[in-house]
Amino acid sequence: MATTGILRAIRYHPISSRIAATYRSLSTLVLAEHEGGSIKASSISAVEAAKSIGNENSVSLLLAGSGPSLKEAAEHAASCHPSISQVLVAESDNFTYPLAEPWAKLIHVVHQKGDYSHIIAASGSFGKNIVPRAAALLDISPVTDVTEISDSNIFVRPIYAGNALCTVRYTGSSPCMLTVRSTSFSVASTSADSNSKPASIDQVDLSNFSEDDAVGKSRYIKLSSQETERPDLGNARVVITGGRALKSAENFKMIEKLAEKLGAAVGATRAAVDAGYVPNDLQVGQTGKIVAPELYMAFGVSGAIQHIAGMRDAKVIVAVNKDADAPIFQVADYGLVGDLFEVIPELLEKLPDKK
Repeated sequence: MATTGILRAIRYHPISSRIAATYRSLSTLVLAEHEGGSIKASSISAVEAAKSIGNENSVSLLLAGSGPSLKEAAEHAASCHPSISQVLVAESDNFTYPLAEPWAKLIHVVHQKGDYSHIIAASGSFGKNIVPRAAALLDISPVTDVTEISDSNIFVRPIYAGNALCTVRYTGSSPCMLTVRSTSFSVASTSADSNSKPASIDQVDLSNFSEDDAVGKSRYIKLSSQETERPDLGNARVVITGGRALKSAENFKMIEKLAEKLGAAVGATRAAVDAGYVPNDLQVGQTGKIVAPELYMAFGVSGAIQHIAGMRDAKVIVAVNKDADAPIFQVADYGLVGDLFEVIPELLEKLPDKK
């Protein structure tokens, strides 16, 4: 199948001597998300991105929360990546839930003491919620959705739904704040070297953090999640996605059965989500999740530009659609023109059950 070309736009500005002087000493603060006593894979990818900023870059990881799981997460963070030199822990009931107001104030307090050259977060719901408010408090403009770090102040990010790559030079004041796409900074399996010395764990001084700083216009209501044994969509090796062509939520169960056989995560297009076939946390695309699995199988997916923006980095893309002119075939490595209501049952019959 033919692949679509990606344009690269270059936007350079003269760099000021003040910024050059600031970056002679590199230090990065990574905003980490944790769950169940472990650092999320997307946050470890953010640490991997921090490595690209410079060889002499000192990386600190910031954790916030309360309860025993925070201590477990700190211990995991100290040894999850050899590039981490320090783990900063902010323990308070104000950080039980990752709300933007208390987190933004925390980042401001930590930066005042650490004077970091860069602040990085993964470009997920956690980072997108916190980074804009923190950037406003620091009076800086963040660089979002970074897919490549060329230098300490030169970054590549997608524009026009991923159809063009823009190289930008940051010339603002310190710190340079980034959100990075975790799928673009994969972590090698040997990153967590058992022989490396664990990073130090230090408590953040919250004496200047008042209750007023934690009160904002947002409040935590509840967390809705599905109990499933399937892998997480954002980190799965195999993703099976269904589109509106499945016609109903009942038919979409064929995708789920196929995913169970392959040990895969389930994804969906925005059209399928809007039609109520599946919940919106399964949406793949520009306004959903960005995935880069080893195998991406799309059934009844037309290939709208917004969807392709969320899965074009997959290693192998397989598409099944009865429309031979569907745009999805332009990015697919393997394509089959056929009726998914015939193809999926045949696959379910011939594939062995997952052991």
